[in-house]
Amino acid sequence: MTVDGAVELFTRAFIAAVKFAGPMLLVALVVGVVVGILQAATQVNESSVSFGAKLLAVGITFAALGSWTLRQFVDYTSRTLASISDIVR
Repeated sequence: MTVDGAVELFTRAFIAAVKFAGPMLLVALVVGVVVGILQAATQVNESSVSFGAKLLAVGITFAALGSWTLRQFVDYTSRTLASISDIVR
């Protein structure tokens, strides 16, 4: 395996991981900040409120983007398996 092949494989894996987890993490971050601001303003410091809101938001995001995520995962896997012979040489 050449260094270029390993770097390309690592780069594709990193980009795929960002595509898979990025939308869910971004939604959880935004919802967490908004709920945190609302909790600070109302002085209601209950951790289950934040957890429930983030869980609901991530679930809705996963339902909305699930088919796209699966398509990206299948595309990444097929390209990686197809390029194994090129990388191993």
